[in-house]
Amino acid sequence: MNTHPETAIATATHNIRDILTLAIMHTPEQKALVIFDTQCALATTLTDAYKRALPTATFMDFNTLSSADIFAAFKKLAPNDLVILIQSTSFRLNDFRIRVELFEQSLKVIEHPHLARMIGIESSYYIESLAYDPAYFRGVGHALKKQIDNARSAVVDSFGERLVFDSPLEPAKLNIGDYTGMKNIGGQFPIGEVFTEAQKLESVNGRVRIFAFADSEFRVNKPKTPMTLVITEGRVTDVINSTPEFDQVLANIREDEKEVWLRELGFGMNRAFTPERTVSDIGTYERMCGIHLSLGSKHGVYKKSNFRRGDTWHHVDIFPVTQVVYLDERIVFEKGAWRI
Repeated sequence: MNTHPETAIATATHNIRDILTLAIMHTPEQKALVIFDTQCALATTLTDAYKRALPTATFMDFNTLSSADIFAAFKKLAPNDLVILIQSTSFRLNDFRIRVELFEQSLKVIEHPHLARMIGIESSYYIESLAYDPAYFRGVGHALKKQIDNARSAVVDSFGERLVFDSPLEPAKLNIGDYTGMKNIGGQFPIGEVFTEAQKLESVNGRVRIFAFADSEFRVNKPKTPMTLVITEGRVTDVINSTPEFDQVLANIREDEKEVWLRELGFGMNRAFTPERTVSDIGTYERMCGIHLSLGSKHGVYKKSNFRRGDTWHHVDIFPVTQVVYLDERIVFEKGAWRI
């Protein structure tokens, strides 16, 4: 599988070096293991970039290895060593949850999954999204968290339609490349997100226009015309201008959970992605600069007394057409940018 042009590899190498030194804080004294595949051009491009950024690392082709080979390689690593997973789809080792187990071993992890979903111009957007600007991510991220944690309410205004969170918000969580004080270092890349939800889910009411959503194949689905969701006491009660694909998403949730709850309020920060600059993989596009919400009762970060873990099945990301975001009376997002 061919890689991208030399300019793309050079850009990826520059961005990866910044991730390694500024976010992951990897040092030459620490070992690095890169497990990759060659099933798509973007995976091959990232592998070439890591070879330039980490010339002394060990590189292993996933498709030429047994599970025993990979487990043996992991066991050779010491705490604070680094594992990079470059995946056209998602690596599977029986029931072994790779990233979770690596964190249990106190290893740093950089994971690039589902790369085959992004081809053509989407690959360029992905490479651009790996750029790490600590002043932006950390400055805006921590400022957003402070505002969120102190807010008594929030409003998402999608050009006249208003979704109102008439409740304090849960303490915000950060995915900004600052791992100070955290047990685990790393995760899925690209990064750039601050997220929360209403402390009282029933306090969320109003209407919100949606320009994209995660379909049943975990891909970004962008209807020709934005849909309008009606939210009543934290639940979806109507959809205007829906599509068959979105109707199927709602039907799947209702089949397992009876009602369609709205939970996550996500503040995406990655400026490589916008409503116009999209990629197909939902886990990547979730970092888009703007707001995303989630449908379904599943959100393991925040515990709610009315949800039992075994009864929560769905977490479906949706993306509002966003004009302005308010925390209390303060505008924090306007004209496609964070105002912090």
